Amino acid sequence: MRPISKRLSFLSMLGLLVVAYNAEAQVRRGTFIPYSTVGFGVGTSNYYGDMASYTTPLRSTFGMMRWSVAGNYTRHFTPRLAARASFTYARIVGDDYKMNKNDPTNLRFPRNLSFRNDLKEFSVQGIYKLTPDNRSYDRRPQFSAYLFGGIAVVAHNPKALDTLGGKWVKLQSLGTEGQGRPGYAKPYSLIQFAIPVGIGVRYKITDRFDISAELGFRKTFTDYLDDVAGNYADPAVFADNPLALQMANRSGERYTARKGHDRTEGVKKYVESVYGPITEDPITFIKNSPYASAGSPRGNSPKLKDNYLIGTIHVNYVLPTQIKCPPLK
Repeated sequence: MRPISKRLSFLSMLGLLVVAYNAEAQVRRGTFIPYSTVGFGVGTSNYYGDMASYTTPLRSTFGMMRWSVAGNYTRHFTPRLAARASFTYARIVGDDYKMNKNDPTNLRFPRNLSFRNDLKEFSVQGIYKLTPDNRSYDRRPQFSAYLFGGIAVVAHNPKALDTLGGKWVKLQSLGTEGQGRPGYAKPYSLIQFAIPVGIGVRYKITDRFDISAELGFRKTFTDYLDDVAGNYADPAVFADNPLALQMANRSGERYTARKGHDRTEGVKKYVESVYGPITEDPITFIKNSPYASAGSPRGNSPKLKDNYLIGTIHVNYVLPTQIKCPPLK
C-alpha cells in the first residue's frame, strides 16, 4: 500500500502543479485585470427649449454655447464594460433677441425673454467600449471609442437680469407664470432627473494617462430650465410684487435685458407682419396689443421638455492597482 500511496501523492501533487501552472498561464494570457481612473474635463454646454427651438438645431446648438467643467471616477470591470460616477457644473443661457434677431417676424422675438441657469449634475453611467481593452490597463488600445448612458440628478435655478436693479434675480420664487397663487400650478422643482446618453473617444497618451472627448445629450423631465413653459398669468396676481410682474412679461421693454439692444425696429417688423402698417411707436403698440394678454401662450408647450447638450474634453489618470511595500533593510 505504501508504494501506491506514494505514487498517488506524487500524481496528485503533479496534477495540482499542472492546474496551477495552467491557471497562471491563463491569467498571463487573457484574464482581464480591473482598473480605475479619475478624470477632469472642461468643455461646452447649450440647451434646447422655449428660447432655443428644436426646429433650428444648428442655431440652437451653436448660437448660445457656454461652458462646462466635470470630474469623474470610472471603474473598468471587463474589457468592454465600465461604470462611472460623474459631477458636471455647466451654464446654459437663452435669449429671444439673440436667437431671433434675423427673423423678427418670428413669434418669439417680441417676447423678449432671456435667462441663465447654472446646472449642478451628479450622474451614474454605464459605459460600453466599442473597442475593448486588453488584459491590463497598460495594454489598452491606443485609440478607442465608447457609448455611455445612465441617470442623473440635476440642481438648477434659472435667473434673469433685472435691468432696473442691475442684478440677476432668481425666477422660480417669483412665480412668473402665476405658480403658487390661487388658480395656478404649484412652483416647479429646482431638483430634476435627467437621462444622459452619448458617445466618446479615448486616446492613450502614456500607460497612466488618457485624453478623451465626449458629446452627451441630457434628456430632462422639466420644461422649466428656462422658466418658460405655459401661458401668461393675469397681471393682477402680481399686484404685490412689481419685480415678478416685470419678469413675467418683458414684451413692452424697448431694450434687451442682457445686452441692452434697441428692439424698436424688430418689433415694428413683427407688428406690421401681423397687423399691417402702423404709425405709432411699435413698443407701445405691442404693450397694448393682445400679444401677452392673460392666458395667451408664453412658452411653446409643456409637453416639449427642456434638454441640454454637454461637450467635454477629459484628461484621465489610471489609479495604481497595487501598493508596493518598501524593502526591509
